[in-house]
This record gives sequence, structure tokens and C-alpha cells, in this order.
Amino acid sequence: MDLKQENIDHEIYMQRCLDLALKGLGKTYPNPLVGSVIVHNNRIIGEGWHQKAGEAHAEVNAIASVKNKALLKESTLYVNLEPCNHTGKTPPCSNLIVTHQLKRVVVGCVDPFDQVNGSGIRTLKEAGIRVVVGVLEKEAQELNKRFFTVHQKKRPYIILKWAESADGFIAPLPNQRSETKPVFLSSKEDQVLVHQWRTQENGILVGTQTILADNPKLTSRLVKGNNPVRIALDPSGRIPLNTHFFDETANSLQLTKKSLGMDEDCSPIQFLENSLIFLQQKGISSILVEGGTKTLQHFIDQNLWDEARIFISPLKLQDGISAPSITGKTIENVENRYISLLPQPQKHP
Repeated sequence: MDLKQENIDHEIYMQRCLDLALKGLGKTYPNPLVGSVIVHNNRIIGEGWHQKAGEAHAEVNAIASVKNKALLKESTLYVNLEPCNHTGKTPPCSNLIVTHQLKRVVVGCVDPFDQVNGSGIRTLKEAGIRVVVGVLEKEAQELNKRFFTVHQKKRPYIILKWAESADGFIAPLPNQRSETKPVFLSSKEDQVLVHQWRTQENGILVGTQTILADNPKLTSRLVKGNNPVRIALDPSGRIPLNTHFFDETANSLQLTKKSLGMDEDCSPIQFLENSLIFLQQKGISSILVEGGTKTLQHFIDQNLWDEARIFISPLKLQDGISAPSITGKTIENVENRYISLLPQPQKHP
């Protein structure tokens, strides 16, 4: 039977799954964001979301929240990502759904993880459960863009972020500075927003020169939430031990040619690519790249980015370090605050 013929608005329940899943943003890495809703006779009787890696998955929490388990046999379970079908830190969700004999499962999108990738759906169907796939599929994929990037591109999801002056500079020249601390071109309100963004990502990355010039803390101290893992691309290992980067307020990863097992004469691009491979293998799912210009430009030039968020300050520096050069598709333009870009689709011959 076609979904529309059943007089059930499946998109409403799937949207609820997406809303629940979003509650886990910044807390589930390296796992995806997943929400689940259980519906009996067009009424929600249970719901849950994956709250933290290593803890119960969304489907488990949703089933546990149902007071009358006898209703499960006549209920539909909605979930924005295919139920897992492998044993990791928790048992397979597909087996739990089969055990409780739910009559139908509606899935937002297929899980790209090699150990799932259709097998969870197959297990449910083999058990006689009706499975529907593709309700709000694009929205479900967008929600887990970080997770999808890791498994499809074999690298973390990369967000570039910087603030530039009205005349196109990212910072004053070194000889124009009297202190080793950040120069803020954005407002206090914008700084709070950036700290909120930091809580949503798995890692925050800068180059050597940014730490030497600014000695940034790279934490989420202005808001409540997790601190991302601090990452420094420091090929020659020049970062002093007395910088904030090495304090105990957050975890830090200093990536050097030596730590990556690379030759001294390797190119900056080789170093960047090897760094991303290493970070992906370490379970870093997403990175907020905050500078400086040289580091940001390497990501841009190699098309190793998924979003860019650029604050345009009304201030003019007259002179300084030029902001990165980037082109992309504008997806958001918050007047007097920032713009968001996506890479232009690659042209294939």
C-alpha cells in the first residue's frame, strides 16, 4: 500500500525524529545523530534519541519509553537513519526491533557505514517487518552530513571560519602588533555564536602561526557545551609548551611531520592530506578550521572543505594579512553578521 493512501502524515513523524536527533549535536561523535518515534493508531507512544557515544541508541530509548509494550506489535517505528545491524559498544538495534515484533519501520535514509549500509533494513524485512525507506531523505542526509562525509569521503567534515575587515584583511601585520593575543574583528555577539559552533564540532584546527601570534584558547568557554579537540598543524613542531594550546582546559593534538611519520621534504599539501587521514582514523568526524590565512587557503585550494562561514566586519585595517580567497555558493547571508558558503559542484570532463 502506498504511504499516502494510508492517511498517515509520515513526514510529521519523521520530522519529529530529526528534531529529536538534533538534541545530540556535538555529543554523539563519532556516531551519527539519530532520533526515533513510535506511533500507534496515529498517536506517539514512545520516542528517544541517541544522546552520547557508547550509550543507548535512539531506537532503544524509544522502545524503552513505551509503557505498554504489548502495543509495539501494532505500532510503527520511525527513525531518521537505518537501524544498526552490528555489535559495537551496544547491541544491534535491528535485532531489538525484531524481538519486539513491530509491524513496520519507516526510515529516513540508509546508513553509509560499511557494517550497516542496507543490512539493517534487510534484517527487518527478513523478519517479516514492513520497511519503508526515503521519508524526508534529503533532510535526513543533511542532518548527518558530518557522518556521511566521514564514511563516503574518508575524511572529517570541514567547516572554514574566519572574520575579515571591510577592506579584506584577516589580521594586522606582525610588526603592527604589540601583544600576543587575538585581534577580534567580530562583535561580542558573534564571538558567542562562534563558541556555540565550537560545541557542535568534534575538532577545532589552526596553523602554527596563529598560535604563535595569538596564543588562542580555542575553547567553548563563552557558552555551555563541549570543548572540541584542539588541533594544530605544526609541521616543524614549533609551538611552545607554555601556550594555551597545551593547557588542561581541552584535549589537544599537535600534528608534526615527525608525529605523522613523514619526510622533512614533504609538501604542505601532502602534510595536510596525511593530517586529515590521521584525524579521520582518530575518530574526528568534523573540524572547525579557524586560521590563519595560509592554513585556510590550503584547504580552499585543495577543495578540502564542506562549508565556509565568513564574518565581514565594518572595521577597516588599512593594511594587514589578506583574508583567504574563496568562491562558493551562498546558502546564508545574515546581514551585518556573516555569510555561509558551500563549494561549487565540481565539473567533470
